[in-house]
Amino acid sequence: MAIESDSAGVRFPPPFVYLGTLLLGLAAERFLTLRSFGIDWRLLAATGALLSVAGMAMMLAAAGLFRLLGTSIPPSRSTTFIATTGPYRWTRNPMYLGMALIYAGLAIGFDGPIAFALLPLVLIVIQTQVIAREERYLEAKFGDDYRRYKAGVRRWL
Repeated sequence: MAIESDSAGVRFPPPFVYLGTLLLGLAAERFLTLRSFGIDWRLLAATGALLSVAGMAMMLAAAGLFRLLGTSIPPSRSTTFIATTGPYRWTRNPMYLGMALIYAGLAIGFDGPIAFALLPLVLIVIQTQVIAREERYLEAKFGDDYRRYKAGVRRWL
């Protein structure tokens, strides 16, 4: 992944962190004792589908807004505009929140308690290695405009 000099400097695609950890957790289910939530599969499937659809809707809305504003989505590329409308009115990170909802939905839907238990680790990595870099970059680039936005909108929810 090529990293532009005017960017947050994130060196890996964040979706790979979510996907890689999810797959690792689901694979671990085959080798460890705790292999089920112990809940009816229909409830797991419905809950998983609901979370996944909500996550996809949030991600698509955020990505669509970025495209409409003419700014780039990957954190390895330059940002030209601060999005403050749409899902960005409620969370500064709707794409990462959407990915977390999809992750949780898939872990629950596939009856993967180990994968689900790894989600906090994923969120810590995203928070420290991606969001923190993005926030430093946006604050340096947009100054008080970003600081005002940051003061009024929560990082996650």
